Amino acid sequence: MNQKDSIPKEIYEIHANICQCLANPKRLEIINTLRDKELSATEIAEKIGISSANASQHLAIMRNKGILKSRRDGVSIHYSLANPKVITACDIMREVLFEYLNEKQSLTKKVKF
Repeated sequence: MNQKDSIPKEIYEIHANICQCLANPKRLEIINTLRDKELSATEIAEKIGISSANASQHLAIMRNKGILKSRRDGVSIHYSLANPKVITACDIMREVLFEYLNEKQSLTKKVKF
C-alpha cells in the first residue's frame, strides 16, 4: 500500500475546502499583500481596492479556514499568514499558470489562419 492509499477521505475534503477558499482572486491578492507583513483589515482593503466590509468577509473566511491569523489591537484587527508555506504554494501555482500560458501562446503562434 502506498502513501496515497492511506490518506483518509476526510483529508481530501479539508484539502478541497482550503483550495476552494483560495479560488478567489481577491483572496489571492490578500495573501500576496500579507506576504511579509501584518496589516489591519482597513489597510488590506485600501491596498487591494475593496470596501472594508468586503475585506472583512474575505478575511473572516480565510481566518476560519486557518489561512490567516488575527490579532486585536484596540479597535483594529491585524491579519497575517498563519503559515508562510501558503506563499510558497501560491507561488508554485503561479509558476504552473505562467508555464501553461507560455505553452498555449507557443501553440497559438504555430497555427496559421
